[in-house]
Amino acid sequence: MATILRDWSYHYQWLYDSISRLAAVTVGGEGRFRQLALQGLTIHADTKILDLCCGSGQATQFLVQSSQNVTGLDASPLSLKRAQKNVPQAAYVEAFAEDMPFADGEFDLVHTSAALHEMEQQQLRQIIQEVYRVLKPGGVFTLVDFHNPTNYLFLPGLWVFLLLFETETAWQLLKTDLAGLLAETGFEVGEPRLYAGGSLQVIQARK
Repeated sequence: MATILRDWSYHYQWLYDSISRLAAVTVGGEGRFRQLALQGLTIHADTKILDLCCGSGQATQFLVQSSQNVTGLDASPLSLKRAQKNVPQAAYVEAFAEDMPFADGEFDLVHTSAALHEMEQQQLRQIIQEVYRVLKPGGVFTLVDFHNPTNYLFLPGLWVFLLLFETETAWQLLKTDLAGLLAETGFEVGEPRLYAGGSLQVIQARK
């Protein structure tokens, strides 16, 4: 279940950006939020990065600060149009995450930020398999997304957010062992790092 606010957040970028900045306050602001999944990684100017489900380029704008070889992928033409305007330094591809038009082993790093909770369980498995395919051996998949809070004080805030802006797939993700799914696919998975009372999880997985 979600409200009309969900539709508005897609149609009006200022609303989406405002929501993102407000949510990021729980981890110290948007700048820190966008860097959480990249901590400890060495990224060079020629590191080939895929920003998976890039949306309007919120994470892309941080990735292009580290690499000159960033590609954003999204299935929404409207989002890609905004991304091209917001972050022209990156290249963009319109496609579904579960069927990416890239060669095997094309990327050093695949990053996705707050997108996997939009996917049905079968989609999620297909996306993880596709990420594994397009990564080079030794490449890294980094992600940040919702997690069932470990601090009960954060439960009401997360539940209200999901009720207002998300659908059933987000609730399903709270019950999903993402690290386990990644390991099943063949990734070497580090221990998930939890933030904001456990309501956000960050995972780094290496092929």
